[in-house]
Amino acid sequence: MNLASVGGDPLSGIHFATFNQDCTSLAVGTPTGYKLYSLSATDKIDCIFDSGSDEVCIVERLFSSSLVALVTLSAPRKLKVCHFKKGTEICNYSYRNSILAVRLNRSRLVVCLEESLYIHNIRDMKVLHTIGETPSNPKGLVALSSGSEVSYLAYPGSATIGEVQIFDAQNLQAKTMIPAHDTPLAAITFTHSGRLIATASEKGTVIRVFTVTDGVKVFEFRRGMRRCATIYSLSFSPDEMLLAACSNTETVHVFRLEEPRDNRATTEEASSGWMGYLSRAVQTSASYLPANVADVLTQGRAFAQAHLQFQGLRCICALATIQKTLRLVVMSQEGGVYIYGINPQEGGECNLIKQHRLEGKSDVDRQEPLIPGYPVTSNPQGIPSEGSLKSYARLFTGVVSPEKAEEDAERERTKEIALAAESPPGNLDHLKLGDENEFPPMMQQLE
Repeated sequence: MNLASVGGDPLSGIHFATFNQDCTSLAVGTPTGYKLYSLSATDKIDCIFDSGSDEVCIVERLFSSSLVALVTLSAPRKLKVCHFKKGTEICNYSYRNSILAVRLNRSRLVVCLEESLYIHNIRDMKVLHTIGETPSNPKGLVALSSGSEVSYLAYPGSATIGEVQIFDAQNLQAKTMIPAHDTPLAAITFTHSGRLIATASEKGTVIRVFTVTDGVKVFEFRRGMRRCATIYSLSFSPDEMLLAACSNTETVHVFRLEEPRDNRATTEEASSGWMGYLSRAVQTSASYLPANVADVLTQGRAFAQAHLQFQGLRCICALATIQKTLRLVVMSQEGGVYIYGINPQEGGECNLIKQHRLEGKSDVDRQEPLIPGYPVTSNPQGIPSEGSLKSYARLFTGVVSPEKAEEDAERERTKEIALAAESPPGNLDHLKLGDENEFPPMMQQLE
């Protein structure tokens, strides 16, 4: 959710907010930097990091790793990749226009400009491919699948209708074009595996789900009939069975991607009775009706819904597993985080379990400079990491040549990104994989 385009929220001071790829943490951009919050419990939301730096308008975290991608309002054309636990900047790249969105997984980092996309190899940040002259995309609407098997990229294929262009970011080739809606796109998202993609248009009444490989529509859901809405966020559950959608209305809708087993059994039993007759009659009648009327009769309805305590505010939602239980998490632009219980079998009304307001400072201790007098939070000479600082320290003492120090710095930068992007992470002998602070491993000391 990018609020920078409308000046952010003057009360909460929030420019940007997003969940990470597996919805285990929340990243927030503010006028005084960025903050990372853990979503490991319902009764509290811990601030695990507070940068206290420049005004941040985009911040994306790579899973539960130490890597974050940043864009500031003072330099909207520059992307910074940082190691937040060390307080170091690994690298930065500048583009010809303002950055509207950044997406990343363990193999690719994608930068979205209004009329072009840049695909980087996340392990060394080299530009692998540029998609130029894309249809105008002023909202920076783009999605990147987060699984390790495939790496699909989705973006609008048209500025006037709801076409979705699918690009294989792993093999760097166009995949398919999906004619999803008659009006321009408002939201898109992949399942974790990248098998399915959900879409919503600016009209906001219908949400569709397609298979990515061939563009076949497999589900169609109606959000509402009485009024149009602005869809802000779509989110699949980890098991890819549920899809949540939040908008500028007071209701978050949750749709089920497969009919419950009990319902299927009941339908089969009733197929020979009057309910079966009625169902067949509706389906038969739909074939004789105008297409728009027939669509309404055959579209799925919400499996569950949550009623918010506000409406008209920009918000994002996620179906997250918290303490081994599926929860619906909603964050609004005024800084409120609302956690709802959801019954994955029965659906129905989602009950509000806890609400939080994101404020206060982080308790994370700041690191001391690695070289006396050299600030960790700035990078005036382009020194990106701890290893690079040590390389320059050896240069200052005359141990190595300037050329050798530069080679060492480049090697350290590549290694640091590669370690964080590795899945599973290397050096498993001493890691506690369930500990957020241990994953991915901190950069090991070079021999």
